[in-house]
Amino acid sequence: MKAKPAAAPRPSRARARTTSIAAFVVLAALVPTTATASGTQEVEAELPYVCNLPSGQLPATVRVSADFPERAEAGEAFTPSDVTTTVELPAEAVADLTARDAAEVRAATRLTVGVAQNSATATATWRGGSEPLALPGSGPLTLVTRGDVPSVAGRSDGDLTFSAGALAIDLALAAADPAGADPGSLTVDCALADDAPGQGLLATVPVGTDEQAPSGSPSSSGPAASSGAPDDDGASDAPGDGRPERQSERSPKVLENTPGAAADRDDVPPCRYDEQHPPTDVSLNAYVTGYANVKKMKGAAYLPPSCVLIEQGLPVPGPPDPEYLIFDTLSYANFHYRERKQTPPFEATFLSFDFAPVKATMVLEQTGPMRIDSRMKIRLSDFTTITDTYVRAPLVLHVLDLEVNGTPLDVGSGCRTETSLTSEDPDPANFPGDHLVLYGRGEQIIGLPATGYLLLSGGALSGEATIPAFTGCGSDGEDLDRLLTASVSGPGNYIKQVQGQTCAIAAPVFPSPENEGQCTEDLQPYEIPVAER
Repeated sequence: MKAKPAAAPRPSRARARTTSIAAFVVLAALVPTTATASGTQEVEAELPYVCNLPSGQLPATVRVSADFPERAEAGEAFTPSDVTTTVELPAEAVADLTARDAAEVRAATRLTVGVAQNSATATATWRGGSEPLALPGSGPLTLVTRGDVPSVAGRSDGDLTFSAGALAIDLALAAADPAGADPGSLTVDCALADDAPGQGLLATVPVGTDEQAPSGSPSSSGPAASSGAPDDDGASDAPGDGRPERQSERSPKVLENTPGAAADRDDVPPCRYDEQHPPTDVSLNAYVTGYANVKKMKGAAYLPPSCVLIEQGLPVPGPPDPEYLIFDTLSYANFHYRERKQTPPFEATFLSFDFAPVKATMVLEQTGPMRIDSRMKIRLSDFTTITDTYVRAPLVLHVLDLEVNGTPLDVGSGCRTETSLTSEDPDPANFPGDHLVLYGRGEQIIGLPATGYLLLSGGALSGEATIPAFTGCGSDGEDLDRLLTASVSGPGNYIKQVQGQTCAIAAPVFPSPENEGQCTEDLQPYEIPVAER
């Protein structure tokens, strides 16, 4: 396997999310960060699957690629990075979807990954999402999804193995004619084929030992080398000491991802309603923060916590669907900083053209309301709830100060992007104009904590944006537009933003032994979220 720089490990974040409607996020500044650690194994696995399509059980090919560390220490959490799941469904799948009058599809994948060390096992879910894709006229349907995955930590010495298992593919369909019937959605369940190489093995990471197992092959300490059968209570006899040891005490830890620590409350701007902005019965407030890739800079950018005020809409019945109850909700939101609809000013430092250090102070400013469209679907067969949220935000990037190689440059008072940051909108006929689009999905199975993005409890949303050219930059005849445009502007900038738990002003929940805090005593958001890579 090829080696390349490894991403930094990300510690855990576990939080039950229980309500869904919407949220919103913004593109960050320009603070590149690069990983300098070495020792990464680059994994690419091609596996046969059998998928349950409307036309029957049919073979499919699933390719999984990811970067793993070459080794880890016991108790050290690490996160597989650059995870991509590519699913090639047969031509019959295209026929199944076009029979529903679908012309476009957006996919979300849920891959079950077994994690094993010695005789102990755990399970992780690798989630990914795709951009909208037009259905091909013929041939197979290839879906490419990307997303972050949980961190993992081995509890003792011994190889840690990762193996692919069941795969679920949620397909959100769109019709060619927006005025036509809604083709709805479809979930395709797939199982690993019996003849899959290595029973779906993806990678082996040696933990705490100097002996490295060959890449791509299970070690003798993997799941097949179990030293004791589980008892009825889940315990397995530990070899050699005659003492039973519970499975949960030895199983690898699978962790939610939230790197770093939350900002101190003194370091974030106030986030409260006031006389100029009185709350209503449906008012919420929350902090948002996150990262975005700046493609030209070959690094990630960071936006510190910003306050957003939300007016939550009321759900209305959505289009009829024989498999789901559907409700649509429209909400609106605004940044709130010193009575302005913008983020607080933030500093960013990066290397322009890979050699010239540039430091800028910037804000993101709204040029119109943030629109939040959510669709909640309750599956009639098992009452699982799925919520898809699109955030549409017209935001310009305004540069306040600029310093190149230690020399201040006067950018003037009107240095900004020519238009809003832009994304490809999945419904351009109904949502024309320049705006940023971010997407999130939440899911809740009865009896289990919700996962993914949900408005009231927060979560991550993602998308891709184009940074427009800059205008109005410079003074005294010096034009800095081209410098900023050449350094920063362009397409393909991946964004991931995190919204914290909201505070419902009309029904605040304060910290108590029975409840996690949602609001402070002065009705600000209790949670300050942490940016995730």
